[in-house]
Amino acid sequence: MAIEFDTIQKQGLSVQIANAIRDAILEGRLAGEERLPSESDLADRFGVSRSTVREALKRLAAQNLIRSERGSSGGAFVNRMTWSEAQDNLVTTTRLLIGMNDIPLEDAIEARFSLEAAALPLAADKCAEDDLTALRAETSRQRDPLTSDEEFCASDVTFHSTIAQSTGNPLLAFQLSAAFEAMQPLMNMLVYRLRDRERIADHHDALLNALQERDSVAAANSLEQLCAYTKELAAQRRKPKAG
Repeated sequence: MAIEFDTIQKQGLSVQIANAIRDAILEGRLAGEERLPSESDLADRFGVSRSTVREALKRLAAQNLIRSERGSSGGAFVNRMTWSEAQDNLVTTTRLLIGMNDIPLEDAIEARFSLEAAALPLAADKCAEDDLTALRAETSRQRDPLTSDEEFCASDVTFHSTIAQSTGNPLLAFQLSAAFEAMQPLMNMLVYRLRDRERIADHHDALLNALQERDSVAAANSLEQLCAYTKELAAQRRKPKAG
């Protein structure tokens, strides 16, 4: 385990030890599933008490960076974060940022559609028949009059997340899907009473057809029209009620 110990100061030792180990994990000097030295070994290395090390490990466990296992082969191990866990964290953080900082709906719309627009050339180039089939299933679900508003919202998220997955780039899909799951439900919640579900499904079908034809320009135009309609709904929502 390669960790720089020279920067450890005498103030806030547990925090600094936790940060040193955290940096080693983030920089790849500590690999996923790697076992950390024992508490006593860490105490000797850092020149602190075992209780100080224990407090540092608690901080890391609270951040889900490490876990403790009991038994003869137990100890503290570096967690290997899954894509699903990372996406859940990103979705939660994004929702908190939007909610706590009173982000205008228009800004969320702009960010969400700009992100997807950047991925459309890859999606148009790489989308497979399975992706197109999945997209068709969602537009069909969206046109079903028995689909509830909650189910429509979930289908909306799934439709755009499928486009993200169709790029074949796991990092891009991770970022986009998290953005869709964080922002799309918020937008739908605020405008669902105003939206025309058939019109949204029409925009989705146009986007699907463009991807099927591998026409990234047409796909971008379709997405821009959907963005404009969403902005239109946001503007309607801000209009004062008559009477």
